[in-house]
Amino acid sequence: MSETEEVHGASRFVRDGVKDRSEALRIGLETVVGTPFVGGNAIDTLCNGDEIFPAMLEAIRGAQSRVEFLTFVYWQGDVAEAFVEAFIERVNAGVEVFVMLDGFGGRLIDGTLVKKMEEAGIEVRWFRPLATWKVWRTDNRTHRKLLIVDGDLGFTGGVGIAEEWEGDARNPKEWRDNHYRITGPAVQALRAAFFENWVDSAQTISGLTGCLVDPKSGDGLRVQTVISSASVGWSAVARLHEALILMAEKRVRIATPYFAPREAQTDRLVEALGRGVQVQVIMPGPHIDKRVSELASAEAIDALLRAGAELYRYQPTMFHHKLVSVDGLLASIGSANFNMRSAFKDDELALNVLDEGFTAEADAIFDEDLKNCLPLDPRRWRRRSAMRRAREIASRIVRHEV
Repeated sequence: MSETEEVHGASRFVRDGVKDRSEALRIGLETVVGTPFVGGNAIDTLCNGDEIFPAMLEAIRGAQSRVEFLTFVYWQGDVAEAFVEAFIERVNAGVEVFVMLDGFGGRLIDGTLVKKMEEAGIEVRWFRPLATWKVWRTDNRTHRKLLIVDGDLGFTGGVGIAEEWEGDARNPKEWRDNHYRITGPAVQALRAAFFENWVDSAQTISGLTGCLVDPKSGDGLRVQTVISSASVGWSAVARLHEALILMAEKRVRIATPYFAPREAQTDRLVEALGRGVQVQVIMPGPHIDKRVSELASAEAIDALLRAGAELYRYQPTMFHHKLVSVDGLLASIGSANFNMRSAFKDDELALNVLDEGFTAEADAIFDEDLKNCLPLDPRRWRRRSAMRRAREIASRIVRHEV
């Protein structure tokens, strides 16, 4: 039997004698991405700032030896000050604190916060500062969000450190997002992603290797960690998203703040619909923070609506949650969006959780979000104005950036 077979004109992975669906997903993803699933992990889902920020701050305040922190967005507001205060309190207690901010995403941070951290003895580094003659580097960012405490407790997901993420998505000022608290062997991979970005600036990891911990393992979740870096070809996230769609047999659910897939991703989704796979996508609605991203998705939306996909726009506030779930068996979470920037230009981190219970929890959250969405009506979509269509065409110039 060949590696792929044709089904209704579309290629998909063949299980080649592997009857168990979970095992087929495991083997397929380990082959495509190149990293194994490892058991013994625990993951707690944190919804919106009211759950996310207290959990992260509690972890920082409980640190005994080391705090490693990396984020794309660090702006202003009470939460930005709270994190700095927690970092300083820990470094004053003898804890090592390392902070890395993306040179583009963190450009709006209050400079006095950076000064306070540096004066307290915190090592603050910038990933690829914008003021450089190496212009080709400035377009490649780290989009990862990582907090690792004492080497055995980690956090990752979609949240940035800014007032937009505070609250509980009750109004347009409180964004909707998820973040995840992790224990177990997967934390080592989170640290590897942090080390990778740190060495880009420091040109050494010598200052980081004094806290090497073997995280406790149990009988928990099987997790595959995907450390994806900017690439001139297909990054690990690009391969991951393609594989997830190709391996789906019943349903693919995508939650993303920026839905601007490349043509190949759209084709794979259309092919999946052709073989009977249900495709559901939640994206932002009226409160999207980057309107050009919504315009750049028009070609994909056209094709997917014609093929029968269910597309939804989240109404109450900016939707920033990121998820791909497959067949009720696997949930892919982390920092990556379903767009071309995440596929080619940004450093990302994804956790693939191969567990029906965890995936059911992720799908239940997806269902709750659907209650706050309006579906895209194909007939109304086809009647959009000439001005709107002109703006969509113009947006194609920058769709690799959104």
